Amino acid sequence: MATERDPLLVNESNAQQHRRLGPRDISSSTRYGILVGLWSANFLACLNFSLVVTLLSSISSDFNKSNEASWLGTSYLLATCTFTPLYGRLCNIMGRRGAGQLAISMTALGTLLCGLSTNMEMLIAARFLSGMGGGGIQTTSSIATSDMYSIRSRGLAQGVESLFNGLGMGLGGPIGGLICDRFGWRWAFLIQVPFFALSLALTTYNLRYITPGDSKSTKEVLKRIDYGGSFALLVSVGSCLVFLSMKYNEDLPWSNQWVYVPLALAGIFFIVFILVELLVAPEPMMAPSLLKQKVPVLLGASNVLVSSCSFSVLYFFPMWFQTVDLASASTAGSHMVPFSASMPLGSLFAGWMIHRTGKYKLINLIFGFFPFVGITLITLMREDSGLLQKWLSTIPVGFGNSVVLQTNLVALLAHLPESSMAVGTGFLQLFRGLGQVLGVAISSALFQFKLDHELRSRIHGDGAAEIVSKIRHSTTFVGTLPPDLQRAARDSYAISLRAVFALATCCALLAYIIRLPIPEKKLDRRPRETDMSTNPESPANGHAVEVRRGRQGHLAVSFTTRAKVFYT
Repeated sequence: MATERDPLLVNESNAQQHRRLGPRDISSSTRYGILVGLWSANFLACLNFSLVVTLLSSISSDFNKSNEASWLGTSYLLATCTFTPLYGRLCNIMGRRGAGQLAISMTALGTLLCGLSTNMEMLIAARFLSGMGGGGIQTTSSIATSDMYSIRSRGLAQGVESLFNGLGMGLGGPIGGLICDRFGWRWAFLIQVPFFALSLALTTYNLRYITPGDSKSTKEVLKRIDYGGSFALLVSVGSCLVFLSMKYNEDLPWSNQWVYVPLALAGIFFIVFILVELLVAPEPMMAPSLLKQKVPVLLGASNVLVSSCSFSVLYFFPMWFQTVDLASASTAGSHMVPFSASMPLGSLFAGWMIHRTGKYKLINLIFGFFPFVGITLITLMREDSGLLQKWLSTIPVGFGNSVVLQTNLVALLAHLPESSMAVGTGFLQLFRGLGQVLGVAISSALFQFKLDHELRSRIHGDGAAEIVSKIRHSTTFVGTLPPDLQRAARDSYAISLRAVFALATCCALLAYIIRLPIPEKKLDRRPRETDMSTNPESPANGHAVEVRRGRQGHLAVSFTTRAKVFYT
């Protein structure tokens, strides 16, 4: 803080050393260092999620727990859904740097423990820990990107960010399979840890700009975290997953305590979650103020449906080729390459269009209808369908949904003040996470219910129940069946998968209808020429630091106190 006794002329480098810059004041090299650190961590988090799909058989064989293998993916999604919204608040409480460090450290620790796990239970817990940080990396990265760019340029910057996400999702399977075949599944996790350490180092060194609300007090940080809301949401969503798994995957009757108790807990703790958010939490993760506004509610509902649609395709489209076409696992997985490639391209295209036109609604309306068309083509797919339908029908889904998610974020930020940007980003991430978890869980339940019904209606006689059970729990078993049973199994899988795709089609159409009332808003905001970025103690003392660019590019800093102005 300057006083009357301070010299009027201060060396520019010394001035920068004695103050922390705002997000729009940092140098290009610092900005790129921040983006590389956060975006590389984003890539690793997405890679960490998608590679597990190719490791399931090897892990199940090691631990002899194939019935618990699905929880390796579900536990990660559950943690992501529950803890991701907290990072919107933590970015305000701890600052972007502290929240980023926490997210990357937790993901790295969880990944390390995955590679060192000695049993399936430890591995599932480690995956949950990874998910606690993985979603936070995406939220922190999105918020930091929004800090450093004007609202019109954010879409383009976040489109580039989505390239890293898409690459992580697309390369996770092939990289995981390659490392697993050569070195074992543990090294697919362990090899990521040094790269997480590099991302953490880049983020720690560069992410130092100041934002309103930064707090250095650990006690203050701990007091402002929404523990009650996080716990209630975790129990509610987790209980819902247990109910769906036990009722439809394990075929337990309604009278079984493992069915009705989780269902009751899911309902009770959801009500508790709402009450905590509305009445108790000092800084609620759900942000009740946003629930009173039309645009955030519509965008949140759209995110739930869009994410459900995307993850239904991601999880069940490859299964068609394994069970109906009887293709190999590698061939089935290769059919997802167009989907994985179209997602980052959709985000990048949306960001470029928003940056160029300053509009988002028309882009959303046109390309937001693509997923409905794509999933309709998938639903109508048959064994004798052409190669174009089998290989390219996922492109409109991935491309269109990526455009929607990108424009949804820009639309929300355009309708919120700058001070609510971090909370708004976490708000949308919460609904996106809910859509991912519930999309996979509800689709799985529908698929198993329909498959059981179709198989029992086609397979009769001695040992039918055992055959039905084996077909339901092993996709590779279908190829070993005699021709008559194999035909029945393939037809049953085809009908069951069409039911899942039909549900995803309804989600895509409903999401499109929900977004129609969202208004357009001009995005002609430019980076401010003056950025009132101060150290945290200045506002309380009535001081501010104004940072301006001089005629020749030199920084001009004015220290303003109640009645005097000192220029350097």
